[in-house]
Amino acid sequence: MTDDTQQDPRIVELEAKIAEIEARTTQRLVLSELRSHALRAGMIDLDGLKLVDTTPLKPDDTGEIQGVAQLMADLKRAKPYLFQPATTSSLAAAPPSTPPAAKRATEMNHAEWQAARALLLKR
Repeated sequence: MTDDTQQDPRIVELEAKIAEIEARTTQRLVLSELRSHALRAGMIDLDGLKLVDTTPLKPDDTGEIQGVAQLMADLKRAKPYLFQPATTSSLAAAPPSTPPAAKRATEMNHAEWQAARALLLKR
């Protein structure tokens, strides 16, 4: 029989390694979720995440990290210079609603008219 107060040193070492791996995995999961929310919130530079205290962020029973969205909203309020300003303007122009009109024969010079006529006769 083994005494519960004396554990095999290998078991203690393996349990310590497992705890370390779990801690690193949890930290990576938290940072990944934090980066995802930061990009969605419009953070300019992800180095700003170094300012965030991630200790209260832990995965729940389903593996989801709760409170990241609220943390990001609080950071956006406290340090707005880390985020892009909200904009409603767009640089892209809307496409024209009507196709371009064909050039009329009366608007063409003689060479243009002959080229257009030759294209029509080829069909």
